[in-house]
Amino acid sequence: MSNELILDSLRRRFRALFSLYEECMETTSLDQINHHLGENVMPIAFSLFHYVNMHDASFMMLSGQMFIANDEWMERISPSIPDHGKHKTPGEMHLQQIGNKEAFTEYMNLVFGRTEAWLRDLDPARSEEHTSELQSHLNLVCR
Repeated sequence: MSNELILDSLRRRFRALFSLYEECMETTSLDQINHHLGENVMPIAFSLFHYVNMHDASFMMLSGQMFIANDEWMERISPSIPDHGKHKTPGEMHLQQIGNKEAFTEYMNLVFGRTEAWLRDLDPARSEEHTSELQSHLNLVCR
């Protein structure tokens, strides 16, 4: 398979993944996103915030660009726990909530748009140079 086909496949796979998050934000209320089923059961809010925030944070390894999330964004999104939770236990993170759905959606769209722009700008002729960087990013984000 050519580098161009591989890169096209990667672009389409990310677009498909991102579309699931976008659909969730379009079709799910904030109450549903934040619904707490019980002790150590992660709400949808945790999954949404964790993936998007980890994706944002690890993007720096690929591109050298600083992450989007900063104090201003955290204030706007108002997560109950302003942490992606990667190094925390379910007991520490099961109460994660998103305070402002619109701000989170805006943040998510910026994170995803930045990744799609980066993928769009990759040169298939130079894709070998990016393979290990991209694999590192995927390993961090998809755990």
